[in-house]
Amino acid sequence: MRRWLPLIILAAAQFVMVLDSSVMNVSISQIVADLDTTVTGVQGAITAYTLVMAAFMLVGAKLGDIWGRDKAFAIGLAVYGVGSLTTALSPNLTVLLLGWSGIEGLGAVLVIPAIAALIAANYEGKDRAFAYGMIGGVAGAAVAVGPVIGGYVTTEFTWRLVFAGEVVIVIAVLLFRNKMHKAPKPTSPPKLDYVGAALSAIGLGLLVFGILKSSSWGWISPIAAPTIGDHEITPFGFSIVPFLIVGGIMFLWAFAGWEEGQERRGRDTLLERALLKITPLRAGLATLVAQQLVLMGTFFVLPVYLQVVLGLDAFDTGKRLLPMSITMLLAALAGPKLGAKIAPQRIARAGLAVMVLAALILVGTIDIELNGFWFAISLALFGVGVGLLLSQLGNVIMTSAPPEKTNEAGGLQGTAQNLGASLGTALIGSVLLIGLLSGFNHRIATNPDLSEPVRQQIAAATEDGIEIVSTTQVHAIVLDAGGSEAEADAITKDYGDAQLQALKTAMLAVAFLAFLSIIFTRRLPDKPLTPPDPGASSA
Repeated sequence: MRRWLPLIILAAAQFVMVLDSSVMNVSISQIVADLDTTVTGVQGAITAYTLVMAAFMLVGAKLGDIWGRDKAFAIGLAVYGVGSLTTALSPNLTVLLLGWSGIEGLGAVLVIPAIAALIAANYEGKDRAFAYGMIGGVAGAAVAVGPVIGGYVTTEFTWRLVFAGEVVIVIAVLLFRNKMHKAPKPTSPPKLDYVGAALSAIGLGLLVFGILKSSSWGWISPIAAPTIGDHEITPFGFSIVPFLIVGGIMFLWAFAGWEEGQERRGRDTLLERALLKITPLRAGLATLVAQQLVLMGTFFVLPVYLQVVLGLDAFDTGKRLLPMSITMLLAALAGPKLGAKIAPQRIARAGLAVMVLAALILVGTIDIELNGFWFAISLALFGVGVGLLLSQLGNVIMTSAPPEKTNEAGGLQGTAQNLGASLGTALIGSVLLIGLLSGFNHRIATNPDLSEPVRQQIAAATEDGIEIVSTTQVHAIVLDAGGSEAEADAITKDYGDAQLQALKTAMLAVAFLAFLSIIFTRRLPDKPLTPPDPGASSA
């Protein structure tokens, strides 16, 4: 037990880092009612949390090098705990934004890179590979089990209890962290590159923000454009999204140039650019982005199907997702043993192939009635695929980096996770919304049961986009707008058919992206990682 106590401590910290995001997503309606705010406001808080994580992850990793990994881990957890307590007690949206999006986010950017570095300090050889697989599995399982925990606690008690529980876990981890071996302190701590930190934060922030808002603001043509006062922000008549993304890329290009100059002048940099020249590490990061894209894209589609189409509540939705979380964790724990005999490249490709198969089965199961058996089978397969990837990528990334650069490698890993998650939500969300809009408008335009004025009225109403709602809500909206019962029935049927087809198309896009992601595995190690026997592990 003593041998694995450091891993249990770090796994608990990792679980907390991931849990509240998935909980927040299933508790939106209760938070809106409790804080007397709007859905848009709570979704803005979720976006802001992702932005803080993406923008400052590299800075958090560098602070770990400056302060030492143990100190960064402790400070980050303490900050995160304060943020969780603030969130649990928040009386309004402003305090929620401060506690969750701000304070918790800043704490997480210190903790996540430190977790990776502390695993390297506490374990060697096969034990280290197992530990990275365990941490990856816990992170993935937290995404899947979050709706169960959040749904149950929110339904039976209050969403605030989840964040109060996080405070308890954080305190426990802080109390037991002295049971871990401390990571080596840098002999000559670097200085923080403030200019590089600002350039990277602005660049990553703009890039991720643009990606996240693409499904609501439109990729090219403006949809529900943001406004300042009464003025819509549509540069040259286009959506602001591509300008945000290009702006982010330009800041990152300036960041790369600045870092190169810092290296030439012999000064400390925010990021050791040589890390990105390590082929296995770069391949691991690229595959991690792809994995997160496919995983979070799937988690965008499934709740829509289960909650909006089937009408399940948050708790029942979480229970339906349990097969995925169970197999994900089991595969992540089994993966390191496979990795001793099979190359990470082959395991990653097998994982992606299983995810493709699972997504295709899901396409066939999406219907107005839930096919419980095949739905569970597809989720279990999907969990196996993700778990196999999780079992390999963390180990590949961290073992590819020099020992003194594990914190920076952890920062890159956290950045890749956030970028992939943002891309998955945005791309699959866009496919779903565009498919729903085009499918609904096509059905309305060719429906002989609707008059031309009604068709024109619907076309005008959906000109700026379309909401994902239940068919019951659609029927009520039509009646409230003065439509007849027959018109409401016809429009509701068209909307329901378009919604199911859009969900199928979105899952087909997930399968396609998972298949394309195999390209990124080309540079992963093509031979088994054969670490030295841990013998007397440092744990």
